Amino acid sequence: MKAILVSLLCMAPLCAQGPSAMKIFDGNLSNTEKEVVGLAEAMPADKYNFAPTQGEFKGVRTFALEVRHIATVINQLASAVTGEKMPAEVGKDENGPDTLKTKEQIVKYLKDSFAFAHKAAATLTNDNMLQETTDGFNPKGKRTRVDSISIMLWHTYDHYGQMVEYARMNSVIPPASR
Repeated sequence: MKAILVSLLCMAPLCAQGPSAMKIFDGNLSNTEKEVVGLAEAMPADKYNFAPTQGEFKGVRTFALEVRHIATVINQLASAVTGEKMPAEVGKDENGPDTLKTKEQIVKYLKDSFAFAHKAAATLTNDNMLQETTDGFNPKGKRTRVDSISIMLWHTYDHYGQMVEYARMNSVIPPASR
């Protein structure tokens, strides 16, 4: 009985630590990925070039450019966190390669960016999350690992909101709302 009590007391600090930063952020990335990729897949291919033109929408990104932009920024940040080379060019306005034209190409680019994001999140520990790495937007600057990972989340949801509006304008109900 004493041995069990001593073992439990020795394990208590491990349990009190709670989940790791990596697990928390990777779980959040998984949820974000599910919603964003689901919406990208739900939008019909013939609507990928849609952008609203009424009111204050002049000059906004098309649905395709929203998806490409999300993927490009994720790649920029994941590259900074991992120290690996960007898998594709940043392109004009951080919209990625102009060679991405079809829905299939763009969705693959998005999925690949989330795979890279998960790889970046896997490097995050409770001990290194405040460690500075290169800033994904400014190679001469610095940004903490946790900041880069969190930007992947909030930036993606900023643009996801726009994608939801575009989808609804085209009678597409986002998978997360079904």
